[in-house]
Amino acid sequence: MTEQSGLTAGTKCSGCGIVLQTESTDLPGYIPAQALERTPLLCQRCFRIRNYNESSTVTVDQSEFLRLLSQVGDKDALVIHIVDLFDFHGSVISGLQRFVGNNPVILAVNKTDLLPKVTNWNKIRNWVQKEAKELGLKVEDIILCSAKQNQGFDRLLEVVGFMRGKRDVYVVGATNVGKSTLINRLITDYSDLEEELTVSRYPGTTLDTVSIPLDDGHSIIDTPGIVYESRYTELVNKQDLAALMPDKPLKPAVYQLNAGQTLFFGAMARFDFIEGERQSFTCYINNRLNIHRTKLDRADELFEQHGGEMLAPPTKENLAELPAWTRHELRVPKGKSLDVFISGLGWIKVNSDQGALVAVHLPKGVKVMLRPSLI
Repeated sequence: MTEQSGLTAGTKCSGCGIVLQTESTDLPGYIPAQALERTPLLCQRCFRIRNYNESSTVTVDQSEFLRLLSQVGDKDALVIHIVDLFDFHGSVISGLQRFVGNNPVILAVNKTDLLPKVTNWNKIRNWVQKEAKELGLKVEDIILCSAKQNQGFDRLLEVVGFMRGKRDVYVVGATNVGKSTLINRLITDYSDLEEELTVSRYPGTTLDTVSIPLDDGHSIIDTPGIVYESRYTELVNKQDLAALMPDKPLKPAVYQLNAGQTLFFGAMARFDFIEGERQSFTCYINNRLNIHRTKLDRADELFEQHGGEMLAPPTKENLAELPAWTRHELRVPKGKSLDVFISGLGWIKVNSDQGALVAVHLPKGVKVMLRPSLI
C-alpha cells in the first residue's frame, strides 16, 4: 500500500488482523479511503459485522488456514485448542498433533452453558477425555467452560498462567466455536489493549493471525477459524443459522417411537426409526427447530409437499440452495448406549439398549455418526 492512500504498508485491522488495503473491494482487508480517519481501524467486513451484524463473503481458503496453523509446530508455544461441546466431533481439528508438534495442548471445551442444568460434569469431562484420545489428541488438560456465561474461565487462565512459562500462546479452533470471545477475555486479563477482536456468529471472522502483546514480551496469537464443510452451520443461509445454533440451554425432547415412524427437524433433517422394538429417543437440538412426527411411509410425500413451509426452517428458497439430501443408514447394536450425532445440528440419544436400525437424511456432506452417549 502506498503512503498516498493514507495507509502505512502492513497496517492491520484491529478486528480480524488482516493487512488493510484500499484498492480492491472483493479482497480481504479492504477499507474505504474515507474510513482511515476512524479509530480503531477496521476493515469493511469487520465494520459491517460489528455495527450491522452483517456478514461478508470474503474468506481465506482452507490451504491458507492450514499454512498458518502449520507454523505453530516450528515455535516453542502453548496451544489452546477450543472446541464446541454442542458440536464436539464437528469442531475438533483432526490431525492437530501433526500441526503443533511437541507443543503442549490445553483442550478448552466451550459452550457448556448449552447442556441441561442437571448435567453430571465429571461424566462429561471423562467423555471428552475418552473421545479426544480416540481421535489421537494428546492433551495436557481439559477445561470445560462457557465464554458466554464466563464459567470455567478463571480455571483456564490459571492453567494457562501455570503452563505458559516464557512462551507464546496460540489459540486454535474451527469457525464458530467461540474463539474470539475467549480471546477477548484473554486481552482483558493479560494486556492493556483497548480493541477487542470482532465477535460474530458468521464463519471465518478472524482472517489472519492476530498477535496480542503481553507484559512479558510474549504474545497471545489468535489463528483463523478452520472451515469444516462437514458442519451443517457452514452450509446454511445466515438467516437459518440462528435455528441451528442454540443460545440457551437445550430442553431435551423425548419421543416414544414404533418402528416405521419418522421425525422431521424442520426441513433441516429427517430421522427414520426403521426396525426395532418400541423405544424412546431423546433429541438434543436447538429448541427453535420444530420437530414433526409422521409415518415413515408418508415421509417422502410430506417433505415433497411441505418442505420449506409446514416443515421449516429453512424456507423453500433457502432449501433450494442446500445440497440434495443423502440417506445414511445406521445400525445401533444391542447393549450399547449411543448418540446419533449430526454435526452442527445436535444429536439423538438412543435410550434403549435393545438395538435399532435407523436412517438419517441430510444435505450431502454433513457429518453423521454413532458415538458413545454424551449424556
